[in-house]
Amino acid sequence: MAQYIINGGRRLEGKLRVGGAKNAILPILAAVLLTERQVVLHDCPKLLDVEKTILILEAIGCKVKREGRDLIIDPSTVSSWVIPDCYVREIRSSIIFLGAMLSRAERARITYPGGCEIGQRPIDLHLKGLRQLGVLIDESNGYLDCVAPRMEGGIVHLDYPSVGATENIMLAAVKAKGRTVIHNAAKEPEIVDLQNFINAMGGNVRGAGTNTIVVEGVQSGFSEVEYTIIPDRIVAGTYMVAAAITGGDVLIDNVIPEHVQSIIYKLREAGCTVHVQDSCVRVKGKYRLRAIEHIKTLPYPGFPTDMQAQFTSLLSVARGTSIITETIFENRFRHVPELVRMGANIRIDGQTAIIHGVRSLKGTTVVAKDLRGGAALVLAGLRAEGQTIVENAFYIDRGYEQLEAVLSNIGADIVKTND
Repeated sequence: MAQYIINGGRRLEGKLRVGGAKNAILPILAAVLLTERQVVLHDCPKLLDVEKTILILEAIGCKVKREGRDLIIDPSTVSSWVIPDCYVREIRSSIIFLGAMLSRAERARITYPGGCEIGQRPIDLHLKGLRQLGVLIDESNGYLDCVAPRMEGGIVHLDYPSVGATENIMLAAVKAKGRTVIHNAAKEPEIVDLQNFINAMGGNVRGAGTNTIVVEGVQSGFSEVEYTIIPDRIVAGTYMVAAAITGGDVLIDNVIPEHVQSIIYKLREAGCTVHVQDSCVRVKGKYRLRAIEHIKTLPYPGFPTDMQAQFTSLLSVARGTSIITETIFENRFRHVPELVRMGANIRIDGQTAIIHGVRSLKGTTVVAKDLRGGAALVLAGLRAEGQTIVENAFYIDRGYEQLEAVLSNIGADIVKTND
């Protein structure tokens, strides 16, 4: 099993570049099904979830070729509307293929998706929205069998601004007859990137980034497209915290500063110096930062749930007491017992973590339980005294491309092994 071995206590210093966003490319790969023409995607990260999504495309008949960081996709040969179980059970975002396949084939079959066990992530919002567009859904026998012979636009009001549900309804509505309006839509940058990609192919979507998205149905005219994926704001945020927790000085290139504003704000509140210029963010940390009175995870543009674990590690060695409240997922403090094993003083009360900062952490063997929690343990290992071994590295590899190489290049002592 793969693991990271980290000898902590080194100050990180240097420059790195952030690649394309995992949470943007996955729905865009599903959106490829909307066209019969060639699609070229630039700056595609080599991540486990991306590679498995490519396997889904190939399994239903697409031809996919990777050339470095580019993907060249021919969707004209799609021959199946059944999404293979073996991949769906491993990656949560596979549910996005439901809306895209309905647009293409007017029917789809998919099992319930898997992914990190960070809490309940029911897909009822997806199904409710699709039904409002006229999709008939049979949920028996552990599968979602969907038929949409007469999909028509409609008004969809999401009870919660779910990213996945917003994306699925957008994809299903692209070729529906008439206009679809999605109220209380998610505002994440990845939603905007999906809109821009759909429009580049010939779709007609507007309003992404606001709470109301309008999709005008287009039945034909989709063309070839060449498109560059936006930078990964969570990867950028993780490396910003890496600089902060080690008292380092790191310049992070290929960042859209607007996408990481909440992270910048909290790092400054903790005592970091953060400079922003064009597409670069430079973070200078201190050996011990200040506690942050309160962080509350919220949908974008609030503080991202995907950065909660990393900040838990950071604040575990800050001066004073910090409070973090998790409002998105109910099981997202699974990294905390591992941090406690390293010497952190953290108490969980329901969905709130009370963090009493300690002067130092001690290296030991810890286990990653999910993607972002695993990244948080790596960050803690960078700061800890002695050696830290982070097991279950495959979780981390789902969202971070060559993590050990990137960190080594800016001064970390970290290797990845297959034990």
